[in-house]
Amino acid sequence: MTDPIAKRVTELKPSGIRKFFDIVNEMKDAISLGVGEPDFDTPWHIRDEGIYSLEKGRTFYTSNSGLKELRSEISRYVEASQGVRYDPLSEILVTVGGSEAIDLACRALLNPGDEVIIPEPSYVSYVPCAVMAGGKAVTLDLKEENEFRLQPEELEKAITDRTKILVLPYPNNPTGAIMEKEDLERIADLIIKNDIYLISDEIYSELSYKEKHVSIISLPGMRERTIYINGFSKAYAMTGWRLGYACGPSLILKEMTKLHQFCIMCAPTTSQYAAIEALRYGQRDVDEMREAYNGRRRFLMNEFKEMGLKCFEPYGAFYVFPCIKEFGMSSEDFCTELLRRKKVAVVPGTAFGECGEGFVRISYAYSIDNLKVALGRIREFIEELKAQA
Repeated sequence: MTDPIAKRVTELKPSGIRKFFDIVNEMKDAISLGVGEPDFDTPWHIRDEGIYSLEKGRTFYTSNSGLKELRSEISRYVEASQGVRYDPLSEILVTVGGSEAIDLACRALLNPGDEVIIPEPSYVSYVPCAVMAGGKAVTLDLKEENEFRLQPEELEKAITDRTKILVLPYPNNPTGAIMEKEDLERIADLIIKNDIYLISDEIYSELSYKEKHVSIISLPGMRERTIYINGFSKAYAMTGWRLGYACGPSLILKEMTKLHQFCIMCAPTTSQYAAIEALRYGQRDVDEMREAYNGRRRFLMNEFKEMGLKCFEPYGAFYVFPCIKEFGMSSEDFCTELLRRKKVAVVPGTAFGECGEGFVRISYAYSIDNLKVALGRIREFIEELKAQA
């Protein structure tokens, strides 16, 4: 019988994040620090708006692009935060999470063989989305000594005459790295010089701790060649509502919307009404959650310092990416043994690209009580490893 599965699909590797998540769910008294999901409930006033939309019978399809009212709020939000305005009618698309927006952008922009430069370590969906769109993923290793920031010299070396897209994943998952304005300016010069497009995934933009997040779309010449992607999952603790959005030039958004129309129809209506409430009245919630995450971030960095675990200081998202090379174990083995011996689940750095070898990702999107218990177990594990050396 003919093989029923497309080769392009069978060659994709499963997500390295879910493996440990699935194991820990079957393990009694285990603590997971592996999933990037806020431990906060969606704020009540946002949930209430979703409930109210159901009570009012708002269970219809919206337009393919999303509720006009929501797109107007997104336009106002982006303009207020970055000084860049997008037309709600032609330059904004509401999607099923930021992940769908990434997929749509790749499929709308790529022809077979076009190259997509993907800095790694980074979110697990970029490479599969590029490949499934017929593109060629070209990974670019980010380095700890550069705080995992994309270096223009290395980017320039990776650009070829087939390069079509650069993915810019900041604040970064899994490292927590950020790019500041001066970093972005040097990258923007190369993007314009080489006439390529940018997918800027800024889902963690509200979770920046050093200073206010600056988007590359705010720099001269970048709005017209960037697909700006954001959403509600991280900032508003709305992961299960599955809502994101893309902003960009109308020429590109028109084609993304066409793909979205055929594959999805529209994002969940209830979620869209809740998102309107989030954008209008949710900034205080975001600020409070950011402050809580920042406290957890500082706690973890202090704990690592005391236990002698090397980790550069992250200033974005809610992850730390400590180095475990000193123990002479692969990232996979370190995580497996930590889970087996201490019942704490973290994620191997290799889940986010081969250059993540020697690191593990720890999420601090968990309560401080859970973090204290988990860090105590990690400390014990590290002391045992050092005693064995």
